[in-house]
Amino acid sequence: MPLVTLAEVLKKAEVESFAVGAFNCNNMEIVQAIVEAAEAEASPVVIQASQGALKYAGLDYIVALVRAAASSTRVPVVLHLDHGTDQQQVWQALRAGFTSVMVDGSRLPLEENISLTRQVVEVARAMGVSVEGELGRIGGTEDHVQVAGWEATLTDPGEARRFVTETGVDALAVAIGTAHGPYRGVPRLDFERLKTIRELTGIPLVLHGSSGVPDEDIRRAVALGVRKVNIDTDIRMAFVKKMREVLATRPEEIDPRKVLGPAREAAREVIRHKMRVFGSTGRA
Repeated sequence: MPLVTLAEVLKKAEVESFAVGAFNCNNMEIVQAIVEAAEAEASPVVIQASQGALKYAGLDYIVALVRAAASSTRVPVVLHLDHGTDQQQVWQALRAGFTSVMVDGSRLPLEENISLTRQVVEVARAMGVSVEGELGRIGGTEDHVQVAGWEATLTDPGEARRFVTETGVDALAVAIGTAHGPYRGVPRLDFERLKTIRELTGIPLVLHGSSGVPDEDIRRAVALGVRKVNIDTDIRMAFVKKMREVLATRPEEIDPRKVLGPAREAAREVIRHKMRVFGSTGRA
């Protein structure tokens, strides 16, 4: 089926109180793993690409891969730009056919973040494209986006209400204690803050840095209004682990398909598990 917008899948998620998984892709095998998982679970899905992924694979390649995958499935698929910190990158994604973009102005003072995000919303909405904004800074590293632990700032609920009102975003990424990349220890999420933000904004919330967060914490976050959950590191870890296992048992193997195929299957199973945790299974 044709690509759909983030707003479309979040509308159903709001009504039925589940979250849609947003899974980062970097190559063909991961795109295939995401769509295969979505089909197996009958789940809507967001396939997202960071600026690092676009630099590695190429904007046109990512778009073509995701469009090909979406055309062969009956589940709703969103093509989303993850962490668009560069406004020009956002414009390029819009021109290329992304159906959703994230504008990440979280590094900026509140007034500048609102101004930047509002500009993107005005352009994207005219094109029928959804927009995710971010308020607060999520710790860790994802591609070129790096926030040291001492810099990470949790989202202020009052500022969140103003941000949503003045920008008109379709979804808001919030910082409540998660981090990009592997965790050292168990993450501690501020659920009371999440609850307050949801009450004040009434908007679908997004949880970044969700790899490594215990399943029970994810379920609790979904119950409190998180409607999009981002997963990247868990996919990479499963993918690379399986590649290493194959090469360790068959060091003479030179056929990439026999290495990448099992890696794709490992990633697919991780994604299927996440969809069940998010409550999106059977919601397509």
